[in-house]
Amino acid sequence: MDTEDKIFQSGELEVIGRLVDASNASLLCTLPDNVKVIYKPIAGERPLWDFPDGNLASREVAAYYISEIGNFKVVPKTVLREGPFGTGAIQKWIETSEEADVITIAQSNDSQMRNLALFDIVINNADRKFGHVLITPENRIFGCDHGVSLHKENKLRTVVWQFAEELLQPAEVEQLNELLSQIDCKHLSTYLSEDEIDAIFERTKNLLEAGRFSSPNPNWPAVPWPPY
Repeated sequence: MDTEDKIFQSGELEVIGRLVDASNASLLCTLPDNVKVIYKPIAGERPLWDFPDGNLASREVAAYYISEIGNFKVVPKTVLREGPFGTGAIQKWIETSEEADVITIAQSNDSQMRNLALFDIVINNADRKFGHVLITPENRIFGCDHGVSLHKENKLRTVVWQFAEELLQPAEVEQLNELLSQIDCKHLSTYLSEDEIDAIFERTKNLLEAGRFSSPNPNWPAVPWPPY
């Protein structure tokens, strides 16, 4: 375990603010070495009728795990741990560019957006809004707020549909196959139900079989509302 891992797992959290626009409790905190994070305690979550199993914090951590082992690298470091208001997810704070036009970039053919779109299909993201696309001053693209993801039923809702029906590239096929070989079901069972874990395999295999990016589901709203 490196220094950053130790800080994230056991460093003292100091609350310095709150994201007032968030629908669930989201607290800006610092860890030792002045590391900024967002702390989302499970106690501050609002129940969702269509996500009755588990909790949002666990899904946030599961999404980070998939991002890492699948070599998407689009989710900031996220862990589940105790904090001032109980167990919750803490995620590394990403400083964003004030000059970047998020809407234009999010709807572009940028390769990083393509990578994010593929990741969202795998995790079945039901809430990819423009505000959940983070662009750093160095033009690195991250995604946040993955609590409403990884459902066993198809609930993909996103503002990033420009890659729909595009053929998977050979590198993406290899990436998805590698993901399937690397998933540790026992580890994921800490955060997700057995049906939800099985669904990850099924979605990814279906994606590989189709050989192309998903299209909007005609039986489900394709874009989250509001989209920002």
